[in-house]
Amino acid sequence: MAGGAASRFAFKTRAGSSARVIGEPVWVKRCLIGAALIYLSLLLFTPLLIVLVTAFQKGAAFYALSLTDPDALAALRLTLLTAAIAVPLNLVFGIAASWAIAKFDFHGKNLLLTLIDLPFSVSPVVSGLVFVLLFGAQGYWGGWLREHDIKIIFAAPGIVLATIFVTFPFVARELIPLMQSQGKEEEEAAIMLGANGFQAFWRVTLPNIKWGLLYGVILCNARAMGEFGAVSVVSGHIRGLTNTLPLHVEILYNEYNFTGAFAVSSLLLFLALVTLGIKSFIEAQYARQLKESQGS
Repeated sequence: MAGGAASRFAFKTRAGSSARVIGEPVWVKRCLIGAALIYLSLLLFTPLLIVLVTAFQKGAAFYALSLTDPDALAALRLTLLTAAIAVPLNLVFGIAASWAIAKFDFHGKNLLLTLIDLPFSVSPVVSGLVFVLLFGAQGYWGGWLREHDIKIIFAAPGIVLATIFVTFPFVARELIPLMQSQGKEEEEAAIMLGANGFQAFWRVTLPNIKWGLLYGVILCNARAMGEFGAVSVVSGHIRGLTNTLPLHVEILYNEYNFTGAFAVSSLLLFLALVTLGIKSFIEAQYARQLKESQGS
């Protein structure tokens, strides 16, 4: 009896010592948290603060004048137009590609996956140069486009094409692992019960992927509005016509109009904060839904 109590005491002692060894001391946790906060302050919070302070350096009147400048408004319109075209197209492509890859087996599946990842491995500047070689005045289709008075490069269509190329993996890459993890049993059951392909997608697949879909759309939209490299190559930097907000910021900065450049940058900062807020809301809703489903 005494031996059993002693053995139980020894086991508890060993378990307690193991827990103390595995658990990190309080000072280690505080140091790690402090290092993370310092890192974020240097690389994120301080630059954002500098943007806001410099934007209002010459007063609110100059800030408002910089934002209402015709060139700035034209850049804002082109940025929003580009995102409004690129994001829905990438949404359709992402859903179709994810559906095909996750639910079916076919020849060329690995090739399709490789093509989806291509913009991640190619520099945006190289991507823009490819469009110049295809649609530029001396490009492969340049002569035909010139004969038919169609402008792609140094015009809005080229900016949209470049943006579509650099952003099309985002939706697909969010949906493919999600669809693969869900399998295809529910869709097969719906079809056996009499649903056609569209009904199975609309009533079964889409509700299951809605949070991942929204998350991919938000990432795609953020990249579309902030893209610089590929757009810079194909835009021609024509003020009031082919400049997006990032390009307009570059022009103002190169002209030593630092306050105006940071004022326009604050627009991109505002759009980024809105995107971050929507992203956080979607993540919270998804976590709550996942918790409820696990609880039930």
